[in-house]
Amino acid sequence: MKQPPLPTRLSGPAESPGFLLWKISNAWQRQQRAALQPFGLTHSQFVVLATATWFSASETLTQARISQLTGIDPMTTSQVLRALEAARLIQRVDHPTDPRAKSITVTKAGRDLAREAVPVVEDVDAAFFEPLASDTKRLVAMFQALVQGTERTEDDAK
Repeated sequence: MKQPPLPTRLSGPAESPGFLLWKISNAWQRQQRAALQPFGLTHSQFVVLATATWFSASETLTQARISQLTGIDPMTTSQVLRALEAARLIQRVDHPTDPRAKSITVTKAGRDLAREAVPVVEDVDAAFFEPLASDTKRLVAMFQALVQGTERTEDDAK
């Protein structure tokens, strides 16, 4: 009897949720990159800028908090913040209560750019997920469950 090419329980990649997620994620990221290029932003820069703009209205943000909110690892968050700072879209100022930390604030130029880019990113999302439009709420709920599961797993690992 001929052995299967890989030790898998699946008949092929089309049955693998992880493989499918990887393919879907790559296709979605390509579209987002293309949409963000005219703004001079990478997708990671957009995510950090939009997150900082959104959450700075209700809390003082640090690099660690932005990393937590976005799910981007701390080293990459630091690199992205440096690039956004060099572009004068964010600035680091003394934290109001922690002398060891810096507070991340979004500049007027950063807020304006985020406000321009968000509708474009949302349009890409709407077009990309249109085949599932009737199930969008369910899809988002499933994504939220996966995010919560990964956050619990990461917290347990600490």
